[in-house]
Amino acid sequence: RAIEEYRGLKRGRLAVGASLTIGGYLLPAVLAEFHRRFPEIELQLEIANTRHIQRALLDGSIELGLTEGPLDSDELESTVFFQDELVAIAPAGHPLLKKARVTVGEICREPFLLREEGSGTRAVVQRALRRKGFKITPLLSLASPEAIKNAVAAGLGIAIVSKLIVALELQAGSLGVIPVKDLTIHRPLHLQRIRGRNQSPALGEFLEVLQA
Repeated sequence: RAIEEYRGLKRGRLAVGASLTIGGYLLPAVLAEFHRRFPEIELQLEIANTRHIQRALLDGSIELGLTEGPLDSDELESTVFFQDELVAIAPAGHPLLKKARVTVGEICREPFLLREEGSGTRAVVQRALRRKGFKITPLLSLASPEAIKNAVAAGLGIAIVSKLIVALELQAGSLGVIPVKDLTIHRPLHLQRIRGRNQSPALGEFLEVLQA
């Protein structure tokens, strides 16, 4: 089977894990292009939070993990493949959207929605706010980007999310970006693998499509 893969990737299987933001918003176009090039390769995508993806790498059920969160094991190695931007969002008509500039203190006084424990996005948001001297207690912790967006749009509170996930809502006007003057959050998105393990030919081709 390995020889046949090297001859032209006529068959085989590639198991990839991705955190919810990457798997839901960044990977679909990559997977479609990979399938177009290599239609005989069986693709398996597991979407879960960063902690779960790292566990799946360690137990061997996936070959590659794509996550927002940092490494949590010496057995894994990581490289950055994309720089993501996080923005504060509020429902249409919210008073903070009408202000020219908003402080971190102002958004931290609002009801706040966060992703669940184990989420890379949650860890990045909490760390960024701590650096500014703020610690928030979320009104709700929700287990998916879609749940966060829907709860914000319904007026339950505000949130800080990847700009990747709200492009359609911003265009439609159901959500808006709060102009926070003293908070900029950029985070690297990581490729994670078992340290020292040889990659399959299918994975090599997948990484080329991803980088393109």
